[in-house]
Amino acid sequence: MPQTEISSQYLQSEKEVYRRLDHDDDIVSCLDLSGEGIRLALMENGNLQEPPRQTPDQSRQLAWFRDMARALVHVHDRRVLAADIATRNFLLSADLDVKLSDFNQSTILPLNTDMETVDDSGYSIYTDIGQLGTVFYTVATGQACEFDLFKDLPFEPTDAIWPQRKDLPSTENV
Repeated sequence: MPQTEISSQYLQSEKEVYRRLDHDDDIVSCLDLSGEGIRLALMENGNLQEPPRQTPDQSRQLAWFRDMARALVHVHDRRVLAADIATRNFLLSADLDVKLSDFNQSTILPLNTDMETVDDSGYSIYTDIGQLGTVFYTVATGQACEFDLFKDLPFEPTDAIWPQRKDLPSTENV
């Protein structure tokens, strides 16, 4: 299949995710899905991978954690597996509110799905929650944290697997 067809399929799938998620305060607002792309609200302060110049205080970080968790709950309530929860996908508004974006790797499940379900690639609510934990760790410590669901697996596409504890950073004194 040509790359442009694959890209188009991902774009159409991501549009369906935004339609499914509707309008949630913790998701970047989708302004237009009718064209060839997706037009989202401007998030003036970038993302959590490259945090704002001014280091947020602990109360701001705690508010972010609450808002990020609430966003993921909304995504799961709408029967979507995000599959790509990362600091680069949490964007910051002008007033430093954090919102989730980027659903091009997501899986849309039927609305009556038991959320214990694992998708065809091995993603589940648990892998989403694990990835959210790495975002929390990175924001809290300023150190990148990997939650590599494909560590030591062959290069070819394969199912996600839960990382071993030894591959995760220590949370002692965090």
